[in-house]
Amino acid sequence: MTAGLDRLIAAIDGTWPALEMRDLGPVKLRRGAGGGNRVSAATVRGEVTADDIETAEAAMEEMEQTPLFMIRPGDEALDAMLEKRGYATRDTSIIYVCPPDRLCDTPIPRVTVLHVEAPLAIMREIWARGGIGPNRLAVMERAEGKKTYMLGRLKDKPGGVAFGAIHDGIAMIHAVEVEPPRRRMGMAGWFMRSAAFWARDTGADTLSVICTEANTGANALYTSLGMEPVGQYHYRYRPTDATSQ
Repeated sequence: MTAGLDRLIAAIDGTWPALEMRDLGPVKLRRGAGGGNRVSAATVRGEVTADDIETAEAAMEEMEQTPLFMIRPGDEALDAMLEKRGYATRDTSIIYVCPPDRLCDTPIPRVTVLHVEAPLAIMREIWARGGIGPNRLAVMERAEGKKTYMLGRLKDKPGGVAFGAIHDGIAMIHAVEVEPPRRRMGMAGWFMRSAAFWARDTGADTLSVICTEANTGANALYTSLGMEPVGQYHYRYRPTDATSQ
């Protein structure tokens, strides 16, 4: 990976942190505590052997997690090894970036996005309706350093929620959820623009967001805002009926 992409991958861990991370040989394990793929997937550094994978699988099973690996640029050998072991793929994800100033050219209409230090009850309800429950809210709470919870409003009603945190100068936006009646009305774009002002004012040099390849609407939005795709990753998981080879 390039140095820039290394920094972005580190920002994922910093802004959306696992409950626990530990090294097991060349494999970094993450305990997700139900917080989703990003906080549960193992990653590797350098060459790995079949024995390394088997040891990591056993450790993940001890944590009561399905064996899961994040495949980043440069992990092609690992990707091939896991495919031979019966691992399936899911959630190819694209990393977008831009300088915050790029999205600070348009003022945010008053009370369209409110920034708060902790999620309000209505925010928790909106996230819950979008499938982001207590375990993912716990991930947000674990993030250290500067962070913000955003509540969007459109037509005097709650429009959605988003979360942002900063690690090593990168402001990364997570958990963007727009209420169904407020979709296709520009709410997600206002979140990103408001996040850009917040990122600039808190000293971040980069604004970033991650989007699954399958989310065509969000990909179109981030591209239209002038954010640039700089890398991608996907996951390899072992189906419950797969056996080691």
